[in-house]
Amino acid sequence: MPILLSIPLAIVGHLAYGVIADLLTTKNEIVGDYLWYIFLTALSMAYFEVFYAWVKVQMQTVFGNFMKEVFHRVGAMLLLFLVYFKIINIDQFMMGIVGIYILRALIMMFHAFGRRLPVFRFDKIEKINSILKYSSLIIIAGSVSTIILDLDKFMLNNYIEIEKVAYYSVAVFIATVIAVPQRSMHQILLPLTAQYLNEKNKIALKDLYQRSSLTLYVVSGFIFLLIVLNINELYEIIPSEFSGGLIVVFLISLAKLYDNLLGNNNAILFNSDYYRMVLVFGVVLAVMAIILNMVLIPLYGINGSAIATFIAIIVYNTIKIIFVKRKFNMLPFTSETLKITILLIVLVGGFYFWEFPFNPYVNIILKSLAIGVVYGFLIFKMNVSEDISEAIKKYTRFKA
Repeated sequence: MPILLSIPLAIVGHLAYGVIADLLTTKNEIVGDYLWYIFLTALSMAYFEVFYAWVKVQMQTVFGNFMKEVFHRVGAMLLLFLVYFKIINIDQFMMGIVGIYILRALIMMFHAFGRRLPVFRFDKIEKINSILKYSSLIIIAGSVSTIILDLDKFMLNNYIEIEKVAYYSVAVFIATVIAVPQRSMHQILLPLTAQYLNEKNKIALKDLYQRSSLTLYVVSGFIFLLIVLNINELYEIIPSEFSGGLIVVFLISLAKLYDNLLGNNNAILFNSDYYRMVLVFGVVLAVMAIILNMVLIPLYGINGSAIATFIAIIVYNTIKIIFVKRKFNMLPFTSETLKITILLIVLVGGFYFWEFPFNPYVNIILKSLAIGVVYGFLIFKMNVSEDISEAIKKYTRFKA
């Protein structure tokens, strides 16, 4: 499938390169020099997902998850160090980034084929129409979700200087650390949710919905506190030009925190008979995000884009919660959700203005330790999540 799609895209890209470049470089002409890098990176990412899917059906996810979440980020960090020390220039850095994605796909291919070689057959596939229909809708829905992740940066490129797009991107990267627990747990929640849906076990499904929501809320809430309460010190460490991203960090962090609060909501929709609605909701979100960005970026710059993304994600997630409530008669929220929310608000108010009289590095370490101890102790004593409490008891000497 990637080959079938990439060949016509490559032809169109070659013939219409000038037109595409003009569309993408209305504000920053430098972007036009790197259009083919986008194509090569996208193709590498597509084949990485193909090989990752192959090992997932062999029940092997650990190495693939490492390659998906860690490998390319470490590679990019090393390349940035090389740029900083003037060992390579920007053009070499861009080629290096593309090379990392190509290398990642190749490593994943050798790992996947090392586990099990695929066998190509050309027999007739039963229920091929249903398979293609489901696959097409999921691909389109996934594409919409991917577009939403980078739509803000793409649209900013057409309205403001590229340096400010970089400031926005750094702020978003800081905030999206909150999404890591959800992505990791999704690998576990997906098969469990599918099992309960196939068995029509609504009691177990509701329990998983609420437990996953609470667990993710507690873990992501801790990361949210670490980011928001240390953000001033962090911006003292990095160059001062990036300090304009404070509001962006806060808004995107809140949006990602809400994502975690949904628990296995996405898994329920993808594995139920209502999977088509994911596409509908995604298209609504994409249109809304585009309109909001067009209105708010000219008014407020990078903060306007953050506001647009925040509103779009909040509305999108709320629609999904309401839909699951109507179709399955269950919500991810419990009384414990309110307790965690109050705790987060109190800790933000209590720690935000409290600073140690040391350099930013020491402040971040000391403040993080203090937040971790207070938050962990209160979460354990309130016993808001059995899974979290059991984990704390397992690795500490706390007793309820």
